[in-house]
Amino acid sequence: MATVLYDDGNHRCLSFGDLVTGEGIQSNQFLMIHGEHEALIDPGGDLTFTALSMEISKHIRLQDLDYLVASHQDPDIIASLSSWLSRTNATVVCSRLWSRFVPHLIPGYLGSQVGSRCLALPDGGGDIPMGDAVLKAVPAHFLHSVGNFQFYDPVSRILFSGDMGASVADDPAGSPFVEDFAAHIPHMEGFHRRYMVSRKVTRLWANMVRHMNVDMLVPQHGPAFRGREMIGQFLDWISNLECGIDLMTQENYRMPS
Repeated sequence: MATVLYDDGNHRCLSFGDLVTGEGIQSNQFLMIHGEHEALIDPGGDLTFTALSMEISKHIRLQDLDYLVASHQDPDIIASLSSWLSRTNATVVCSRLWSRFVPHLIPGYLGSQVGSRCLALPDGGGDIPMGDAVLKAVPAHFLHSVGNFQFYDPVSRILFSGDMGASVADDPAGSPFVEDFAAHIPHMEGFHRRYMVSRKVTRLWANMVRHMNVDMLVPQHGPAFRGREMIGQFLDWISNLECGIDLMTQENYRMPS
């Protein structure tokens, strides 16, 4: 079942989660609908394709989907690409760095379609047209991929933040929103220390977000941060967290005994 993040009658943002069965990590997928235009953000892997396609079919016709939007290249982001390309007419949106690898994700008979169905984003990002609205691709490089983007919806003021803000909890079916930031930290800390490249980059990112008009920060794993105060707490926390190469020493680079 979808969680409604925003709905003004013409513009809707929906979140889908808990679709993974078995050993795969749970992830969130997002559908943005503006009038007759739709974008599916971080559609996931084959573990989610059948359930997700059935769920979004309750809201749109699959054939009408405009965009398949990928924040980065991980399997839980975009491994289901061939299934979506064969069942929709959607354009793939991804970093220019990763666009040349897209053919490796699809069968050969679809290979000739890649060029005409791929919007390759430059490092600076840009606008993805949605009729009289846009979905903005925001640079988030090295968080945690070298060619990483987040996606900002100016209408709902939602920032779809990929792995930034992600968490892993024992109860994946809990609240869709963080209610107690301090209690939530243990579910985020290990992930961010390992997967974010450095405190320098997280601070640069946080400085950017502080100048954006964001009411909700929605990661690909775990609950969302809702409201300026809660988002501010996250930005302060991530700006001061040592992570990635900050933690590396020579002990991490030794031949195994």
